[in-house]
Amino acid sequence: MADRSMIRVDVLAKALGKAKYTEDLKFANMLYLKVVRSPHPHARIVRIDKEKALAIDGVVAVFTAEDIPGLACQSKERPILAPDVVRYVGDGVALIAAETKEAARQGAEAVQVEYELLEAVFDPEEVLQPGAPLIHGDTNLAVQSKVEKGNVEAGFQEADFILEREYTTHRVEHAPIEPEVAIAVPTFEGITVYCPTNSPFQVRQIVAETMAMPQSQIRLIQPTVGGSFGSKCYDSGVLASRAALAAKLTGRPCKIVYSREESILESTKRHPYKMKYKVGAKKSGELTAMEIKIIADSGAYKSKSPFVISRSAIEATGPYVVPNVRTEATCVYTNNVTSCAMRGFGSPQVAYASELLMDELAGELGIDPLHFRRINGLKENSLSATGQRMVNVSLDECLDRLEQSIEWSKRKAALKQAKTGRIVRGLGLACMYRGESFGSAGQGSDYAAATIQVQRDGSITLYSSMSEVGQGGHTMLAKVVCEILGVKPSRIFISPVDTYYVPDSGSTVATRGTYVIGNAIKAAAEEVKGKFAAIAAEELGVRAEELIFRDEQIFWKDDPKKSISFADLAAKCYLKSKSPYGYGWWSPPGGYWDREKGQGEAYSSYVYGACGAEVQVDLDTGKVEVTRLVAVHDVGNALNEEEVKGQIFGGVSMGLGYALMEDIVVKEGVIQTVNFDEYLLPTSLDIHEIIPELVERPSIYGPLGAKGLGEPVTSAVAPAILNAIADALGTRIYDLPANLEAVLAKVQASKALGQGGCCNG
Repeated sequence: MADRSMIRVDVLAKALGKAKYTEDLKFANMLYLKVVRSPHPHARIVRIDKEKALAIDGVVAVFTAEDIPGLACQSKERPILAPDVVRYVGDGVALIAAETKEAARQGAEAVQVEYELLEAVFDPEEVLQPGAPLIHGDTNLAVQSKVEKGNVEAGFQEADFILEREYTTHRVEHAPIEPEVAIAVPTFEGITVYCPTNSPFQVRQIVAETMAMPQSQIRLIQPTVGGSFGSKCYDSGVLASRAALAAKLTGRPCKIVYSREESILESTKRHPYKMKYKVGAKKSGELTAMEIKIIADSGAYKSKSPFVISRSAIEATGPYVVPNVRTEATCVYTNNVTSCAMRGFGSPQVAYASELLMDELAGELGIDPLHFRRINGLKENSLSATGQRMVNVSLDECLDRLEQSIEWSKRKAALKQAKTGRIVRGLGLACMYRGESFGSAGQGSDYAAATIQVQRDGSITLYSSMSEVGQGGHTMLAKVVCEILGVKPSRIFISPVDTYYVPDSGSTVATRGTYVIGNAIKAAAEEVKGKFAAIAAEELGVRAEELIFRDEQIFWKDDPKKSISFADLAAKCYLKSKSPYGYGWWSPPGGYWDREKGQGEAYSSYVYGACGAEVQVDLDTGKVEVTRLVAVHDVGNALNEEEVKGQIFGGVSMGLGYALMEDIVVKEGVIQTVNFDEYLLPTSLDIHEIIPELVERPSIYGPLGAKGLGEPVTSAVAPAILNAIADALGTRIYDLPANLEAVLAKVQASKALGQGGCCNG
């Protein structure tokens, strides 16, 4: 094994300010674009008057859906420009192209749109009721996923104790530093698009459909990406299509850049959930049954709701053995802003509910919360909620590491004795598990390709459409190749993402980067290794299978002096007219899956983790500080240890914001928090001690045993913090976020009711 850490391949360009983002790019004769948006949550477009806008100096053109040569939108997806009906406040209805940004702004303000107002609906629990206004077709049901295992009624009859609770999670913003942006340049061959995205080939497909052009005539080049966290997927497809439309019809390069307000208004958000849980358990602590009902708000359009809601249904019970399960997860359309993928992709919401439930149930049964999770946690060969026999389960190892690192029993005892005064403290934990890649919901669409070319001088170029969105994915690819070919990172060059010559590696989402794309690059590297081993064996007079690739050398295992350098071997490859290329294609292994009952092999691989949080709560203000947080994750094989720790630091920070402060406030479909002065994000002042702990049980399928981490690390943070707050207060908060107002209201309500514990004053 090579060094545990390596310098990120993109670090110098970013640290020195040399990296080029899309907004940095300029083209001669370029036009600037501005979107005219609907101020209404639901309305029919009667007429669009362009005349006043076209009369403004500098305005070149005004485009509407009538100008789109192809699809204005895919079925029930957000339109490039709304052709007839707007379904949320912010829906685009017209596009201004102008010589300057100011002229584009003035033009957008001058466009006059006549609307026929339609009845709108905002509450996801109301939209399926008889008589509710219809948003798409004849039903507001976007998607529904079920999991049915065993006999739930019989399971509750076996229970000595039954607990029923309701939980809500809220709508939050991805908040990357870089807002959405796209540039389109008309060319002789077609259209070239520059934009940041986590899904280059999907964006290319959307643009091609919009323009009614073959995908081969749409070229997407991805400059440096200024953050994603799940955004810049369909969002980027919409922007890229608007830019492509204007570029094609004007014959000039066109740029569209969102302000922060525009970004928050239009970009997709994490799905808000309403969840009802009923759980049964025996006095000894074993779970007997769980019944779960979830309603998720998809907002005005579908986006990735089917994938998100499927994952939530599968993972809703948490990483526990539950003999009898009935889960019904329903996602509905409303006239709110669209929900889509966000870091965690359906896991944070159900992890929040199931982990608060486990903690409270443990308390009712008089069992230590950590021990309670040991009793019920998945173990090797346990059956999951979907009836899948689980293998390579590391939950107990994660709990062991958490117990040791956070000093669970010692800190519990110490904090119990200190619950007096204005500042009270508490300790909480939460567990998580998460399937890697798209799983059963994405069978047939989850694949990745990657290629490697060894140059004549021994330098190596990697080609992949993996999006480097800050997670260190390109460094992971380089590390896998270094391990297999035994070379230094300095030999590796990662090609920029350009759909004209990189293969389709799929989207960089759903914990599939390391698992799926990493395996594709591994396959490509192994093909190169096989070719080079054959040449080296011929040169050294040994068998290929007896050769070792290490430290820039290829040598005989019985005599390291019998060797050839990697650079010399590359040159010989060319001299012998042998192919220096490697091509890798990989798709997760599939298995039996019953979509109707949600039974079978939901995912081929899972990751596990546990999180412990220590908090202090100010009873006078409601302020919560997370003074110490331990995040334990099974990463399989830490290909780059410092990068792994960095992922944990970032994911914990994001989970903390989700738990305590971030909140997209929407009233009657109108977003109230449209900038970062109102939408509160955690800063360095809110982050205290974070302790990353790595468990390394090698993956069965992951490249070199590695497992995904980018999304899992966020999932258990909020429930751990909320369980710690409950431990401090002696009363529970069931609705996110637990902000100042929510905590203070709970404290005051507890005092008014004369409840025991620290809140009794």
